[in-house]
Amino acid sequence: MAERILIVEDEDKIAEVLRDYLHREGYETHRLARGDEVVDWVRTHGCDLVLLDLMLPGRSGLDVCQELRTFSDTAIIMVTARVDEIDRLLGLALQADDYICKPFSPREVVARVKAVLRRTRPRPTPAGAAAPSPTLRLDPERLSASIHGRDLGLTAVEFQLLSVLAARPGRIFSRDQLMDAMYRDERIVADRTVDSHVKKLRRKIADVLGDRELIHSVYGAGYKFEDDAAGS
Repeated sequence: MAERILIVEDEDKIAEVLRDYLHREGYETHRLARGDEVVDWVRTHGCDLVLLDLMLPGRSGLDVCQELRTFSDTAIIMVTARVDEIDRLLGLALQADDYICKPFSPREVVARVKAVLRRTRPRPTPAGAAAPSPTLRLDPERLSASIHGRDLGLTAVEFQLLSVLAARPGRIFSRDQLMDAMYRDERIVADRTVDSHVKKLRRKIADVLGDRELIHSVYGAGYKFEDDAAGS
């Protein structure tokens, strides 16, 4: 069965071009032009990936992404015409799987779609293989995080720390970068404050995952988010 892509785009020409290119690659597509139609459609029909424009009539792509993540693991690629929105999207840690800026090449979009689907497509777990990657959910409005449906009970600072790390898996963040993200009021804090928050965050994750690590120390550099069982 062909994988289904939901194109959420209010500009007809862009939507038509994306549909044509995705059809050539064998994908099934459906198009919506309003943000307030997306959640109900996904609940009813389901899909493998959503190409979600940021600026939409009816409801913004940010709001739609947040609600989708409360009930669906479908892959999401955010599309924006504003380059300066990318940092905000990452900072909100909405758990979109990728971001594309307009204007874009349709071939680039297809390549991104393929890459995201490869990365997010469920894989069978052979007997004796490592456990599947944990399902981490972040709710920026409530400053709450859960793994496998269990709330981690994070403080606001711990939530911000996890949000920044989880938004860019594998990327190494220095202590200075993490402090800037955690303390936006530019207060002066000691370098080791980050280490203290990481220690507490790891302890709360361990309450759910046991010995399995998600936040890794990189000697002399900082920290990164990576599931140590994902590639086992």
